[in-house]
This record gives sequence, C-alpha cells and structure tokens, in this order.
Amino acid sequence: MSSGQLITGEYKRTLDERYRLSLPVEWVDAITDSSEQTILVKERFGCLSLWSAKEWQGRMDQGVELIKQKIAAGRLEQRWSEVQRLGRLLSTRQTTLKLANRSRLLIPESFRGFLGVQPNQEVMIVGAVVCLEIWNPAAWLETLVQDMPEFNPLFKELTA
Repeated sequence: MSSGQLITGEYKRTLDERYRLSLPVEWVDAITDSSEQTILVKERFGCLSLWSAKEWQGRMDQGVELIKQKIAAGRLEQRWSEVQRLGRLLSTRQTTLKLANRSRLLIPESFRGFLGVQPNQEVMIVGAVVCLEIWNPAAWLETLVQDMPEFNPLFKELTA
C-alpha cells in the first residue's frame, strides 16, 4: 500500500435490506484512490475484499501484460484450458465501485451469492493489512479456527 497504513481490526456490521453496508470510516482512505474508486474482489467463498482501485489495477495490469507476452511468444500453446480458466475468473472476479457517502458499500448482485449473506444478516469486516475483507460470519469463524494455530509461525516467518 502506498499510504503505508496497515489495515487491522475486526468489526461486526449488518447488511441492510438493499445489500448496503457501512464500512469503518477510518479504513476508507486505505481502500479508495484519488478518484474515490475501490475494487471489490471475490476472494474465496464467503469472503469479498476491497482494494484501492489504483493499487489493484496496477498489480493486475502487470500480470495481464505478462500473460499477453507469453501468449504472443507461443509459450502458453499447450496450456489453453488454463488460459481460458484464468480468463473466466478475470471476467467475473472483480468490479470497480464508488462508495456512497464515502463509506457505504452496495454489494452488487453478482457478488451477493458468493458472500452468502442475506439482507439484515451480520457480516464481519476484517482488516487484512493490505485490504479490507467482508466475511460471511460462518466462513470467518472457520478460517479463524483453521488459521489461528499458525499465527506465531507465520508472524515469525514474515518478520524474520
């Protein structure tokens, strides 16, 4: 993240009847760019993430350009099914949004089923250092149960 702000913390919020969600105001600057755009991404079933559009697009553009070069050079000829699979995922994985009132997110219809939460149900909003994540509470608990025992080894590895 260019701002140097690490996004950490955990909040419980409720989706309203229109699938709108109020985000923690203190995190909004970290997930929006100068044009107030953010990218909503399907991460894993039960989890969506929000990124600064400028930062996300820069990363994606680099990767897509590398794939284009490999295709042009004939280096992916034997891997067309993987290229097509990647293309399908690229086509549906993300969308660009502008937050209403600088902190309210409307979850698009095509992302609602992936999150798996109905209106008037709670979600967990979690800081993932470089992005903000929106979790189905059951998926979040399952991830915590699985990942928490690995916290100390992961922390030691990343801080070594």
